[in-house]
This record gives sequence, structure tokens and C-alpha cells, in this order.
Amino acid sequence: MKHRILLTVALLSIAFSQVQAKELPTAKPESVGMSSERLARIRTAMQGYIDKDLTPGVITAILRKGKLIHFETHGDMDVAAGKGMREDAIFRIASMTKPITSVALMMLWEEGHFQLRDPVSKFIPAFADVKVSTTGDASGETGELVDLTRPIQIRDMLTHTAGLANSYIGNTEAYRAAMGGEPTRDNAHLMEKLVKIPLNYQPGEAWQYSVATDVVGRLVEVISGQTLDAFFKERIFKPLDMPDTHFYMDAGKAPRLTAQYTPGEDMKIELQDPGSVDSRWITGPKTLFRGAGGLASTTRDYLRFQQMMLNGGELNGVRLLAPSTVSLMLENHTGELDLWLAGPGMSFGLGYGVVTDRGAAATPLSEGSGYWGGAYCTLSWIDPEQELVGVIMTQVRPYTHINIRQDFQVLTYQAIIEE
Repeated sequence: MKHRILLTVALLSIAFSQVQAKELPTAKPESVGMSSERLARIRTAMQGYIDKDLTPGVITAILRKGKLIHFETHGDMDVAAGKGMREDAIFRIASMTKPITSVALMMLWEEGHFQLRDPVSKFIPAFADVKVSTTGDASGETGELVDLTRPIQIRDMLTHTAGLANSYIGNTEAYRAAMGGEPTRDNAHLMEKLVKIPLNYQPGEAWQYSVATDVVGRLVEVISGQTLDAFFKERIFKPLDMPDTHFYMDAGKAPRLTAQYTPGEDMKIELQDPGSVDSRWITGPKTLFRGAGGLASTTRDYLRFQQMMLNGGELNGVRLLAPSTVSLMLENHTGELDLWLAGPGMSFGLGYGVVTDRGAAATPLSEGSGYWGGAYCTLSWIDPEQELVGVIMTQVRPYTHINIRQDFQVLTYQAIIEE
């Protein structure tokens, strides 16, 4: 596990380079103002995490000015099997699904199906009757349940300001009761459960990371008349040539699925979900396609999606969005609201976290950059000012004890020698 590292893209195998050259052209880092010597520091840092058994394996990739200048595999995709990381390894990307779901809805917005301030209840009527807890506990057990002061708007769901309870940490008894019981069949059934849970606050009054993007996904289904899975395949994945991005995959792709790990008592990784036909990404019910997080993907596929966004909605002659729409998605839509998850200097756009104050955020990313990560320690961002896309893929959950994502960002920007 500890010593399987491929060279940077400049020294990748001929076969891999030929495949990539048809899509995302490769180049030497120096040709786009980056240093090969400095990029080599990424390899050392990633290997450090692997040597300490904090992660099984990693893929890191960087595009600058439309050119793939760094693509490295590190470590293993399955430790027990001694299976080295593959360039085409498939990762569970969890919340990195959210930008894709948001793009899908904005495609329908461009077609004139709705306005961003339209009530969600225009398409999912049950959201008109949701109550709000006066104590922010999503139950009303310690306070009072009151009516909405204004309808929940579609833009509230895109920006996590709808008032939905945080479903990722500190779930209330009311949340667990509503979401428990009968397994959720599909997104329509998921909405039936969600509307039973009181909001934590009035729409627009606070930012709360939640399953709001699941509602975005259901809106795509209602407006388009397709399942989210079908819409993604037809309108995004096929046009962008993303053949390895799925909610559930066929058993034939099992050899490429990475094993997923969790930190044990000593923080060293322990297997949680196998990279085999036994994984729930293969065996799971193929009826629930959650927009907030459910996709698996490859580094290559996600690079293509992000380069499309960096290009203003177009890739290789295929246009999904207008440049003005991409720009709107990367605006600050949350004003001065506290994004407790992202920290100071950050705001939220339509499906992306956005850097609004580089100094306050203490980040190397330029202001106006859009980013988001996934629960298994994946991360990607686009930086329009630097014409840069970054992707890091690994499979550890939870990952709050390691800074591998932040380290990769710093190591990416320190290699820029020409702005």
C-alpha cells in the first residue's frame, strides 16, 4: 500500500495519456505557469498520510488553463487485498453530488420552468404547510410550532437557507422518527417524510447544512418528468462523457470500486464498506436517487464536470449552461449569514460554497472560487481567477482528524509560479 505512486501526468503511461488527450489535453506544468518541482511536494504529503495508515490511497488531479498538468495515484484502493490505486478507480463522492444536482435544476431554470423565488410548494404542494419550531429544535417539544412567515423559495433550497433541520449532525428525536420506519422508496417518499419535520427557523433567516439538495433533486424530477438518475444520464453524464458516474453501478464495475474506511480507536483506518460486489453502491435499491449525496464517480469524470463549469457551462462543444448562469451560481447568495460549516470568509451560492473573503477564510483559493466536498473526504473546487480545477479523492469517513484536503489545496497553489 505504502509505495504505489504513479508519476505526474508528464510521465504517465502512454496509454493513459492517449485517452486523456482526446478529452482533457495534457501539458507540462511550466507551460501553464506551474512548477513541476513544487508539484512533487503533493506526492510526499499524500504518502505521509498513507504511511501513517490514516488513509488507504488517494488520487490528486489539477487542471490549469484547460490542461491536465497533474494526475497522481497514491497507495491502495483496497488495503487487505493489496490492490494498488487505479487511475480509473470509482469513489463514493457523497455531497459532491450537490453541485451536479444544482446544475440540473439550473438547466431547467434556463428553460423557463420556474423562477428562483417561486415557492417550492408550487411543485411540491406539501411544503406549503410546514411548521417552524420557535426553539430551533425541529420538534417544537420545548417551544411552539408556528406558521411560515413567507413561503420556502426554490433558492432557499439551493442555498441551504430553507430552515430544514441539519440531518448530518445532532439529529432530533423528531427527525429520526420521521425519517425512520419504512425504508425510503424514492424521492417522492422522501419528501413525504421531510414535510413532517418542523423547520429549525424561518426561511432565509439562517444557513443550515441539510438535505435541502434532496428537495432540489425532487424538483428536477417533478419539473422534468424524469427520475433524477435518468435526467443526470441523459442531460449531463452522456453529453459530458462521464460514463463512470452513477447512483448505483453494475457488478461489472466492482473491481474499480474503492474500499471505504473509517478511523479506528487509534485513528488508523478500518474497513467499513468493501470495494466489491457486496458494496451497497452495487446491491442497494435502485429506486432512491438522492440529490444531496449518492453518486459514485471517477476523478476523470468529475474533472470534466468541473471544467465545464470553469468554462462557463461548456465543454468540448457541449453547452449545459450559459456563462451568466454559472456566474450567478458562484455569487454570494447568503449575505452575512454565518456558514458555521465552512467558516469565516465563506458564503454559499447556488449549489457551491463560495470564497468571499480570502483573508478571513485563510485559504489559498481566490475570491469567487466555488467548492464543495464529500463525506468520504473527497473535495473539488474551481477557481475562475486562476483558471484552475482541483480534485482530491480518497475514502475515509469521518475525516475531521486529518487535513489532507486542505494540504492538497495549499500544495496546489504554492506550485503556481506565474499568475
